Amino acid sequence: MHFSAKTLRRFMGFWPPYLGAGVRVVEFADDGSRVVVKHKLTKLNQNAVGTVFGGTIMSMTDPFYMLASMARLGKDYRVWDVAGEVQFLKPGTGTVTAVMEIPDETYELIKEKTADGQKYLHWFATDVTNENGEIVAKVRRQVYYRRRQEA
Repeated sequence: MHFSAKTLRRFMGFWPPYLGAGVRVVEFADDGSRVVVKHKLTKLNQNAVGTVFGGTIMSMTDPFYMLASMARLGKDYRVWDVAGEVQFLKPGTGTVTAVMEIPDETYELIKEKTADGQKYLHWFATDVTNENGEIVAKVRRQVYYRRRQEA
């Protein structure tokens, strides 16, 4: 199944886990090059010590490299989010932001690596920052790519 970036942006705005946690997609480029996600800390979504849940920070990046790649590469590719790592550097307070970018060169590399039908695993890195631009967490995501074979 293939979705446009516009459809994905709308859907993620009403997706219950994000809606309940206060995670908001503020940008999803039509060409799959950039996604910006924000979380505003409130009394209803803070953890026991008054900061952003670590799971919320991790989930802010969870599907977006996969979804952006699906929007860009289309139905000719199998795309799957397969791994994630996070390093928490300081407590998340106020509004935290994750900016995920996939440059054209990365999409060209993906196409090159999968041209013969082989799988390709690519690591992406994102910093989650606070309102002062300080890094709250470093997140890495690994995405699986394989060009679909003709039946």
